[in-house]
Amino acid sequence: RLSEASGQNVFVVSRGVLYTPPFNGTLLAGITRDSVLTLADDLGIRVREQEMPRESLYAADEIFLTGTASEVTPVRSLDRIRIGNGKRGPVTEALQRRYLDIARGTAPDTHRWLTCLGGENGSKGEP
Repeated sequence: RLSEASGQNVFVVSRGVLYTPPFNGTLLAGITRDSVLTLADDLGIRVREQEMPRESLYAADEIFLTGTASEVTPVRSLDRIRIGNGKRGPVTEALQRRYLDIARGTAPDTHRWLTCLGGENGSKGEP
């Protein structure tokens, strides 16, 4: 069964549905994973947390990984097999864009994930 990548959570898109292994003690309880699940709900993307065989990766339309350092990173190929069309897919793109926009402060942080440090705008008044 699929659990996680090396220090990253795995997401698989198949026929417009976002799949990820359930948190059952065998995978990293990632903050970024939780954020992506929340954003998927915001965007109306159907999510299923369920056990998946490794082979399901080969038939995926899209795959992406999440983690603190990797944020939301598309997977273009696996074992030399192209995933989807070999480019970032539309579900991955929507989630990646929304995640990064919030993280960079260019989109409203409706979930109150960011903490403003110093000053009104997060700056200390100096360039």
